[in-house]
Amino acid sequence: MTYEIRTYGCQMNVHDSERLAGLLEDAGYVRAPEGSDGDADVVVFNTCAVRENADNKLYGNLGHLAPKKARRPGMQIAVGGCLAQKDRDTIVERAPWVDVVFGTHNIGKLPVLLERARVQQEAQVEIAESLEAFPSTLPTRRESAYAAWVSISVGCNNTCTFCIVPALRGKEKDRRPGDILAEIEALVAEGVSEITLLGQNVNAYGSDIGDREAFSKLLRACGTIDGLERVRFTSPHPRDFTDDVIAAMAETPNVMPQLHMPLQSGSDAVLRAMRRSYRQERYLGIIEKVRAAIPDAAITTDIIVGFPGETEADFEQTLHVVREARFAQAFTFQYSKRPGTPAAEMDGQIPKEVVQARYERLVALQEEISWEENKKQVGRTLELMVAEGEGRKDGTTHRLSGRAPDNRLVHFAKPEQQVRPGDVVTVEVTYAAPHHLLAEGPVRSVRRTRAGDAWEKRNAAQKAGPTGVMLGLPKIGAPEPLPVAASGCGCD
Repeated sequence: MTYEIRTYGCQMNVHDSERLAGLLEDAGYVRAPEGSDGDADVVVFNTCAVRENADNKLYGNLGHLAPKKARRPGMQIAVGGCLAQKDRDTIVERAPWVDVVFGTHNIGKLPVLLERARVQQEAQVEIAESLEAFPSTLPTRRESAYAAWVSISVGCNNTCTFCIVPALRGKEKDRRPGDILAEIEALVAEGVSEITLLGQNVNAYGSDIGDREAFSKLLRACGTIDGLERVRFTSPHPRDFTDDVIAAMAETPNVMPQLHMPLQSGSDAVLRAMRRSYRQERYLGIIEKVRAAIPDAAITTDIIVGFPGETEADFEQTLHVVREARFAQAFTFQYSKRPGTPAAEMDGQIPKEVVQARYERLVALQEEISWEENKKQVGRTLELMVAEGEGRKDGTTHRLSGRAPDNRLVHFAKPEQQVRPGDVVTVEVTYAAPHHLLAEGPVRSVRRTRAGDAWEKRNAAQKAGPTGVMLGLPKIGAPEPLPVAASGCGCD
């Protein structure tokens, strides 16, 4: 039986979908071919509740599948994720052809719920109110052979007035450092050379285990893992961004010179209304410290435009921070009501046309800054980790694509020798665009890596039979041989 998973939302959902795929393959399902478009035996929607139209998008997709399911009585449809946690029984009421509804806390139950729905011939709705088991203990089908997400915590203790996520993901729950490091060591043993530490509020790690410096210690511990070339993390909160974290970033060679730190607004009044626990001066102070310690760091952010009560003066303060911070890139969002959040009931909701006009001004300013910052890269020699699927035009331009240490996307001329995703190339940047760089000259060097070997091995296995890069529960000590993301959702 085949399966298809459709994922919406942030990196947490992307990683949860890897676990859902692992669970289904562990239960004997096979991934449907690319472009199956709902023709699989099981179609799973992993949903997001952050945007205002999230439910419309879900029900539109479910409606599209209804006639297909009517023609195939054995087909099953499951809905999980944040919207499922929020709407629960509403989903089955509005789309009675759905077989399974499960929440953010019990993704491990999906195969059992599918089987139960098949046997009992009725929809199964099971929403756990709290985490049953840390998701990283579940089998995982990773999308990449050379880069991996590693969850260090789930949930969030913040109470931002625009965000529904804490109500759906629950309070922060941290993993034990030993379990995290054991998972990373197991991944590296399989050929992974880049990991991204993942948490709803990643640098608050330690609050649940009573160690305020736990995150900086974790970064330094990652630096001792042989074979781990690149470490990233997302998304941190300015409130928890302490000097020990900056020092760990600067002093740990494999922690990359990249920081994604959500701003949301540059106005102190709006930040107060958002219930964000920092102000403009504090935010810019962190940027200044990071740049002093890591001069080449690329800093990206999230910004919300049109929050209730935002005045023109407030918006000008956001533009001021953008000019001062000089972000390499900003993920910009027009405020949309999240039902169940305090902000949705606030006075001073901004007219759509005003929000749109401010949004366009912000995007234009950031595009200008992104281009100027990228132009500073021209002439630099960079080490790129070759990426898979990052360059949409690579086939027609005869180029390959890779990520620089600061995570900038670089398209480079294809060398004569074979280069695999996960390998490392050295190039000179010759041209800059707002969202990418070009290295049009010859590649200066190619370093074949264990990560490239892992990619090659996985590709050979895919051609030989069912796909899957599986990772089960990590173990302490030397790992046994095992069978093997841009941006936050705007709510960090």
